[in-house]
Amino acid sequence: MRRTASATGLALAFLAFAISGVVGFASPQSPSADKIDDALSDEPQTLPGAFIIEWSDGFSPEDSFYGDLGIDVERRMDLKFRLFNGGSFRFKNATDDENGEIFQQIAARPEVKAIWPVKTIQMPVPEPSPQRQGAIASSRSRVTRRQSAAADGYRPHVMAQVDKLRAEGYTGKGIRIAVVDSGIDYTHPALGGCFGEGCLVAYGWDLTGDNYFAGGELEPDADPYDGCVGHGTQVAGIIAAQPNELGFTGAAPDVTLGAYRAWGCTGSTTNDVLLAAFNQAYEDGSDIISCSAGYYTGWSTDPWGIAASRIVDKGVPVIVSAGNSGREGIFNHGSPATGVGVASIGSVDNEVMPLLQARAEFRIANKTEDFGFLSSSTPFTQNLTLSLWSLSLDTEAAGDACLPLPDDTPDLSDKLVLLRVSDASACASWEQASNLVAKGAQYLMYYSQDNSTYAPLSFYTTGINGVGIVSPSQGAHWLGLLSQGSEITVNIVNPTVADILYDELENYWTGGMTSEYTSWGPSWELVSKPQFTAPGANVLAPYPLAMGRRWNIFDGTSASAPLTAAVFALVGQARGTLDPKELSSVISSTSKPLTWFDGETHSQMGPVPQQGAGMVQAHDASVAKTVLGVTQLSFNDTENFVATQSFSIRNTGNATLVYSLGSRDALTVNTFAPGSSSVSRFPPPVTEAAAVLSFSESEVVVAPGSSADVTVTVSPPRGLDPKQLPVYSGWITLSADNGEGHVLPYIGVLGSMKTTPGFLSGLEHGTFIGFANNPDPANTTYNIARPGTQAPPGQGNYPSILASLKMGSQMVRADVVPLSPTSVPTTTFFNLTSIGMIPGFPDTWVTRRNWRLGIFDGRLADGTAFPEGSFKVVFSALRIFGDAEKAEDWSFGETIPFNIQYLD
Repeated sequence: MRRTASATGLALAFLAFAISGVVGFASPQSPSADKIDDALSDEPQTLPGAFIIEWSDGFSPEDSFYGDLGIDVERRMDLKFRLFNGGSFRFKNATDDENGEIFQQIAARPEVKAIWPVKTIQMPVPEPSPQRQGAIASSRSRVTRRQSAAADGYRPHVMAQVDKLRAEGYTGKGIRIAVVDSGIDYTHPALGGCFGEGCLVAYGWDLTGDNYFAGGELEPDADPYDGCVGHGTQVAGIIAAQPNELGFTGAAPDVTLGAYRAWGCTGSTTNDVLLAAFNQAYEDGSDIISCSAGYYTGWSTDPWGIAASRIVDKGVPVIVSAGNSGREGIFNHGSPATGVGVASIGSVDNEVMPLLQARAEFRIANKTEDFGFLSSSTPFTQNLTLSLWSLSLDTEAAGDACLPLPDDTPDLSDKLVLLRVSDASACASWEQASNLVAKGAQYLMYYSQDNSTYAPLSFYTTGINGVGIVSPSQGAHWLGLLSQGSEITVNIVNPTVADILYDELENYWTGGMTSEYTSWGPSWELVSKPQFTAPGANVLAPYPLAMGRRWNIFDGTSASAPLTAAVFALVGQARGTLDPKELSSVISSTSKPLTWFDGETHSQMGPVPQQGAGMVQAHDASVAKTVLGVTQLSFNDTENFVATQSFSIRNTGNATLVYSLGSRDALTVNTFAPGSSSVSRFPPPVTEAAAVLSFSESEVVVAPGSSADVTVTVSPPRGLDPKQLPVYSGWITLSADNGEGHVLPYIGVLGSMKTTPGFLSGLEHGTFIGFANNPDPANTTYNIARPGTQAPPGQGNYPSILASLKMGSQMVRADVVPLSPTSVPTTTFFNLTSIGMIPGFPDTWVTRRNWRLGIFDGRLADGTAFPEGSFKVVFSALRIFGDAEKAEDWSFGETIPFNIQYLD
């Protein structure tokens, strides 16, 4: 069995955490892929003095409870729900010491079932993506669709087999999907134009108000309108957009949407608000809950995740985005996507690039044609009619205008110059422009070398008054006409007022591949995450009208999660059940595992911690007669290895099925590169060394309406270094004689999660004290002003403290250990003598991260001041699967000795 930390030890540890109540360290910035909307916050911060309480079963008179505290308490939220009976509050004027005392009193009372700190979470406020969007037009601009666009169906739907279910008449009718997000602009024509009974967006609640910021005053109301963020509006459109001028709809256009606005225009919120939103959505009769938000912890144990798991247990699927931190490598999954039973969704790149281009036209003799272009950092600012001219008629010319133009070049001041984007080896775009300016050019229209480079250009050249770029096919078309002697006149409309021309280009280089940015599992408990993936990069979505446009190109697991929520609705409608266990099983087992893509295409399969079961195949799931009893297997790490496990196969059909059992290997991922103590960033080191699976029987016969159990035994891959913590994975395959094919993903770890050191060593990334990023030598004396006072100008040297945790931990402490005699009270933690902790500690249920106290001002976590003297800071992290009461189950890192002296 998997080991977990001692309940008693963690309870005591958590009590200490809540007492500290102050966070003084900034969250680490987890860079996501360029231009990707990361709907997951970095590790959340604690709201000082604020807590979530869950009352013991049957307890309700909390008014008297708060009154008995004998101190001013601001009641934040009433969290009375069928699946959660509690509330959140914040001490108004209590000191840090009083906070701690009161918390201890609260935690010890029999009415209190559990207590957690309120966490603040910064959610995204997405901007329209500049890539693939050349029109700067307002929401009033006319939008047209080029005839070539979506000729074979809306591609994300084709990729996920949504188109097949839609062709059979499944639209999600009668199913209620709650969107927990930033609200929805229900005035958008593609989202129904109204709110309330009979509308597409029929129910919901605004839990925050426009002006809410984390820790501020909540201003809830009954109108969940989104006119300032756009995130929830895009999510809603992916699920259920109505027929529109762009020729597509949401995946399940006949569902009924509920909008639960959980953050306002500032983009910040708290976990008690999100917990309330999930529970309210459940109580309002939602059949499915979709949420494209979260934060990085990698654990399943925070109150928001617990709330999500309880809802799943009651029969409502909860679909959550996995996160967009894929560049940070393995073991960096979002919560509450890590919750038990919660469907965590990764992303796959769209097979086409949707384009929102500025619409223009060109004329040949008496014939006029439309074309689209992307604007640049030097946009056209007026309406223009120009003759098209090109230096070269060769589409393969790699260096158009890279050299000064010949003397016989005509005056280019009244022409639109067509040229190919130069190869980087030849020259830069600004160099091309400079050579053209020498011949009078003012207006340039580039064409891209291929679809992958069709994107707005960013450069400035004096004398150039307008730059655009067209697709390679449009450039080739023009060059063909010019080579025939045709005269082409181009009419350009100022992009700020131009109509929008929607088109699509084939994505030949990443289409159909797992998105580079999609967050990797597994969870720190070694549960396989994500569950599966869906198209999420380059997805068309509606945008709030009040924000200046009607449509946007949306990227991220924020887009793949709502598409999957719609798949749950369609598959549920087809199968006649919305049971989350059955739907998760059939959607997982019929998913399509994808090959490894790390910038290049490979024949080997991508690791399960990146893609789960693979890309959802909705139609296959809807007709599957096979339901597996589990959606994943974890063989754990070497120390807690469970070599033999079982799973069930249920035949829901009317005929006996014979299953042939086998396996399919995925690439094994080394968490650490050889000689490195940091988790490898994307792309990680991989190897073809794979586990060997054996089965209790090679074929299984299951009668209709019956089940059978299968036992599988794994032999981990050989020849790998356990210090690199290899994560092996793959799929058990089941081929039924009715033509069905199913997969069951599995993972395992070579090495010990517990004995892998928690803290990085060395000065570059390890634990140190110094100024900014520069470590100071041992025994440096820091002269600082006493807390609450200002240092005289030019005096004082304040240290910063940094600690880097490379593994997750249920508890991290940062004790200040005196190295010289001190008169202040001390406590002991195993063999450490501590005068207290630095602000922000202890911290609980954390993922790998950095802590940095930017300017240390001499205060401890409880607000008291450091005494003068010599000290070191010792960081302690409870090891994964560790027991908090055993010293050997803690990992330690410490600073060098330093001295504190106050300025008089």
